[in-house]
Amino acid sequence: MLFLEDLGWIDQLFGEFGYLAPFLVLLLCGFGLPLPEEVSLIGAGLLVHRGEVRFLPITLVCSAAILLGDSLPFWLGRRYGLAALRVRWVARMVHPERFARLQRRFEEHGNWATFVCRFFAGVRIPGYFVAGMMGMSYPRFILLDALGVLISVPVSIFLGRLFANQMDTLHAKLKDFHLLLGFLALTLILTMVFRSLAKRAARGRELPPKP
Repeated sequence: MLFLEDLGWIDQLFGEFGYLAPFLVLLLCGFGLPLPEEVSLIGAGLLVHRGEVRFLPITLVCSAAILLGDSLPFWLGRRYGLAALRVRWVARMVHPERFARLQRRFEEHGNWATFVCRFFAGVRIPGYFVAGMMGMSYPRFILLDALGVLISVPVSIFLGRLFANQMDTLHAKLKDFHLLLGFLALTLILTMVFRSLAKRAARGRELPPKP
């Protein structure tokens, strides 16, 4: 599965660089890195489980990286507006086909739309771009984004830690399960052997003696 493949190399990278790797990867997500933030946050949770980082510091590091990364599309929208879409990598990051729909939602819902973007990976970057283009002040934007980060980041890291705990438990259970299967298989084989021997002995007793 693609998610597990992403999580595999993220886990390896984070294990080598600790706090620095999650910060840089999450910051690059704001620059258009095609990787869901949740994968990186779950990877950070795996580090917490292994004791390589602590929960509160890694939560603060990841939150700071996300807020900085989210600021880039906001300032692009605020500074350049629609003209920024002429740049290829910006157009690829913002997804122009969703632009009009997002613009209508921001016109109708304003602050609520900015807050909700945090919880939908596909609309975060274009949503923040629209927020900047619509003239939202940066303090208001960063406050709304921070409220979303306050929920999403610790929850995702905790789920990563919980996922690692469950994987260890499952691994231990599978070991026991293999032993149980081996014992049952051996018992079944011995039962079949003893039954076969018993049937042969019974048939031997039933045969008439030779003259």
